[in-house]
Amino acid sequence: MKKILAVLGILLVLFIGYVWFFYFRGKKNTHEGPKPVPMAAGKHSGAFNQNIDSALAAYYNMIEGFVNWDTTTVNKNAAALKNSLENFRLDELQNDTAKDAQSLYATSLDFLANAKNETVNIAQNPLLDKKREALNSLTDNLRNLFLVVHYDGQKIYYQESPTAFNDAYPGYWLSPKEEIRNPYFGTQHPKYKDSMVGDGNSKGVIVKDTGK
Repeated sequence: MKKILAVLGILLVLFIGYVWFFYFRGKKNTHEGPKPVPMAAGKHSGAFNQNIDSALAAYYNMIEGFVNWDTTTVNKNAAALKNSLENFRLDELQNDTAKDAQSLYATSLDFLANAKNETVNIAQNPLLDKKREALNSLTDNLRNLFLVVHYDGQKIYYQESPTAFNDAYPGYWLSPKEEIRNPYFGTQHPKYKDSMVGDGNSKGVIVKDTGK
């Protein structure tokens, strides 16, 4: 009987170890994780898309500021982006017909709040390196927000700089064009100058009417 209990105890420990390993391996948070599930609603209102278009305009101008190492432009457009995010009309998402619409609405509010916080970090931190770290987080939250709400406006390219942070981890940004203009290296890098401004690749797109 003791031998049977010992064997069962060993099997139980192995089973717990197996579950523990695969659970925490699956919890790793990366930009390559599953896409958020989009809302089921069709086209958004003109006001909703105008909110996003206004935010994207400020975001893209801010990206150019990073490309050109222009702190004034970065700060100005980070503030403009925050203002646009403050005016987002997310309430209309509650009219979605999906059974999990309220949960997705709450998720979108989280992404929006995180994005607004990162615009403040970008505007207030005096160091460009720290601003770029906030840009990476901002981009992640904006991308997830657009996917969750099933944005159906202009095409947005999701782009990556694999070596943005000294090879430790990649940096991401959004762009209206497939052409790479890397905001993490830019045109005035102290080591690479403008040789790395075209370094990077497009990871995918948020496409009109598909939410991809």
